[in-house]
Amino acid sequence: MEFRDWAVHLLSADRLEDKLFCPDVLTDFCPGPAVFWKEPTRPAGMGFEKHTRRDKLPRVNEMNNPDKRAVCLHRFAGHELLAVEIMAYALLAFPDAPPHFRKGIVHTLKEEQEHVRRYQKRLAEMGVQFGDLPLYRHFWAYVPHLTTPLRYISTLSLTFEMANLDFAPFYGAIFAENGDMLSSELMEGIFDDEIKHVSFGCRWLKNFKHPTDTNWKTWRESLPPLLQPIRAKGPEFYADHRRLAGIDEEWIAHLKNHL
Repeated sequence: MEFRDWAVHLLSADRLEDKLFCPDVLTDFCPGPAVFWKEPTRPAGMGFEKHTRRDKLPRVNEMNNPDKRAVCLHRFAGHELLAVEIMAYALLAFPDAPPHFRKGIVHTLKEEQEHVRRYQKRLAEMGVQFGDLPLYRHFWAYVPHLTTPLRYISTLSLTFEMANLDFAPFYGAIFAENGDMLSSELMEGIFDDEIKHVSFGCRWLKNFKHPTDTNWKTWRESLPPLLQPIRAKGPEFYADHRRLAGIDEEWIAHLKNHL
């Protein structure tokens, strides 16, 4: 199956199993013209709901309650499904991007599908089906800004996925503190993949940027107007995790001090 056909399949799928479908063989012989997908089709009961102040993640001091932990995991699963759809969007939107860049998106997309499966399995063990709780537009709201590969990686790989270098270990530790080792191990596996995903974005930002611009300047200027650098951080800031992904010291220093 061609990358393009797979991307269309993922964005138009109205069953979760089809969102998670991956053919054994994928090719990119016919990228076709650019297509900018307005909104993904969603399975019944998994459409975007309006997010309100009441829909914040449960507080840390509530994590002794397994129902509250399930709410967190369900929200994280929703983020992973959004990532699958946004990566499919990128395959359609950037047919002229370097072949290795497109292959990198495909590889990452497959891992995001696996993340959804892992969350789905853990939620089922906790008595919750993926889709039982509200799902939100979140990252998809920024898709109209993703008009170039650089803007795509700056927004998805180097903001939302970079934030997971903080969120995943933070929640993994909290789950462990409350005796939920299965959920903690899940977050550890997600974290390991996110290092690779941020590294992918960092490598390509260096390829796409102007030679005289710093990585920080390029990233900062490539973000959507309403997306602030603080969105690339979690509740605790782990500089070493960013170093593992190839983020340079200037970038880390700026981000650490950005409120």
